[in-house]
Amino acid sequence: MRADRLLALLLLLQNRGLCTATELAAELEVSVRTVHRDVEALGAAGVPVLAERGRTGGYRLVGGYRTRLTGLTGDEAGALFLAGVPDAAKELGLGAVLATAQLKVRAALPAELADRTRRLQERFHLDPASWFRDADPVPELARVAEAVWEQRVLRVHYRRWRGEVHRELRPLGLVLKSGIWYLLASSATPAPEGSPPAPAARTSPAPARTSPAPGNAAPPAEAAAAVRTYRVSRMLAAEVADRHFTRPPDFDLAAHWASTTRELTGMLHQDTATVRVSPRALRLLPAQFGTAGAEAARRAGPPDQEGWAVVELPVESTPVAVSDLLRLGPDAEVLAPPALRAAIAEAVAALARRYADANTTAAPS
Repeated sequence: MRADRLLALLLLLQNRGLCTATELAAELEVSVRTVHRDVEALGAAGVPVLAERGRTGGYRLVGGYRTRLTGLTGDEAGALFLAGVPDAAKELGLGAVLATAQLKVRAALPAELADRTRRLQERFHLDPASWFRDADPVPELARVAEAVWEQRVLRVHYRRWRGEVHRELRPLGLVLKSGIWYLLASSATPAPEGSPPAPAARTSPAPARTSPAPGNAAPPAEAAAAVRTYRVSRMLAAEVADRHFTRPPDFDLAAHWASTTRELTGMLHQDTATVRVSPRALRLLPAQFGTAGAEAARRAGPPDQEGWAVVELPVESTPVAVSDLLRLGPDAEVLAPPALRAAIAEAVAALARRYADANTTAAPS
């Protein structure tokens, strides 16, 4: 809305002082021509905006003019909780709302505190995404967030490892983990007529490598249904139903997510491998295996005559463990369990045969 944009423009000039039309256009996500028209509208409304010409010119407010029209709307107040993750706010459709809320808060602060917040923004930045991996596309995220916010039943077409299913869900919360969005929800019944049979969904987020509102209250038994985790990027379609549901009063999103991640960690680490590693591999363990690798390196045995040490490393299933440990290359030797050592040996032998065959194969012309 133009009224919101005019207020945002006024707050930008109030907080930053002299700004060029190009800078204002970039902040407001409009054209430079629109900025010029909005400045004229502010002037017509009695706001003293001065245009300074020249290479170092721009727009500024005259005589320390300040507005006190800084009351937050409900959406803006809610968006402030996403201030540390602006990209996530944009994905949820709250980018402009968050920016306006931050401007209003800064405009209401005393000059000294406002300057301190500006310096904090300049010097500290939070990036929740993982390295070397693009974020999942989440075209249905806005609809999922709408259902979460309005406590409405959500109908989804979901892609699982074993095929596609249809679900009716009571969405309880969204979690952003390492750049990946997850929905925590309980099942809603009945399922839409004609939907295919739907086996139980995963109770925890899949590893990256493989991977109060008015309306009709839900019956107590359904409100207490098991809460499961769904990866939003695997939702092929989502529809917000007209039906509201009653949110379980004792559901704690943060506590449930912490419990889910602990459960997942326990499920992933199915065994412990005894591995002899070189000094180089010992340094790489935290980067390759995260917290488990860092702990294994900390508890490593004394180095032998060659400088190698023996570590006890939690691992996943044998196929995943083979893939993970081969990343250490010749700097690691699995000593136990025997089945994992044999699987590593078999994989290495297969690689040797493949590359031996490649040496005898004529290069393509």
